[in-house]
Amino acid sequence: MTASAPTDTRAMWVWDTSTPTATVDLAVSAGIDQLFVAVPPNLTTSSQLPAIRTLADRAKAAGIRVDALGGDPGWVDNPTWVVTYWLKPAKSSGLFAGIHVDVEPYSTPAWTSNQPTVVSNYLTLLDKLKANAGTSPVEADIPFWFDTIPAKAAGGGTSSLDREIMKRTAGVTVMAYRNTATGPDGTLDISAAALTAGAALGKPVRLGQETTYLGDTAAERKQTFYGWTRTDMETQLMQVNAGAAAYPSYAGLAIHSAAGYAAMVP
Repeated sequence: MTASAPTDTRAMWVWDTSTPTATVDLAVSAGIDQLFVAVPPNLTTSSQLPAIRTLADRAKAAGIRVDALGGDPGWVDNPTWVVTYWLKPAKSSGLFAGIHVDVEPYSTPAWTSNQPTVVSNYLTLLDKLKANAGTSPVEADIPFWFDTIPAKAAGGGTSSLDREIMKRTAGVTVMAYRNTATGPDGTLDISAAALTAGAALGKPVRLGQETTYLGDTAAERKQTFYGWTRTDMETQLMQVNAGAAAYPSYAGLAIHSAAGYAAMVP
């Protein structure tokens, strides 16, 4: 088993980089060890570079690892563009320890009409990212249900998409968005397949938890801690930590997102 992070480590997605000082202060107060920081294409010439540099420098000074975050469903059809205009500028900035992608290929229209091709293209994208990332580890966000999506293994055999992604990456973060840790359809229940696959493949698996507003239906409300206090959320997160620690692949929690967490009351 590849050594994973201690199970009490926490990561956080940062999509809005316009307030770097406040974001890092929030991360420090929340006990965050790693930030996934959204990076635009052509970072080195982007107007966002100064704020992102400030954020990265402040985070690193606080002992927080900073990874470049990017992704769009359209990336599956444009891997060369992604490498040229997103990956390489992000790497050349020298600001990031790793690469973190949130592509969500199931959001493309072709997912319904031609899923096998989308799956194949997505895996090709990951292959190209890894091939061009040098020593930077590449990690990916995945939904908890990717174990149900067929994918071809390298040797031509049958596999599942979660496993094929894990084979190509340094680790994954599962969007295991539930506001109940235990029981049927709770965070631990829906993430069990990914944690099991990670253990079998020697890959660390983080569990993502949502804090932003998703909507008012029961199905939407159960996926987020929006409207909860941080104290009440913490009760559930501790149960997730305790249960997931049974898996050698478990690598801690990831909070989505900095903006959502900042809006929560203690």
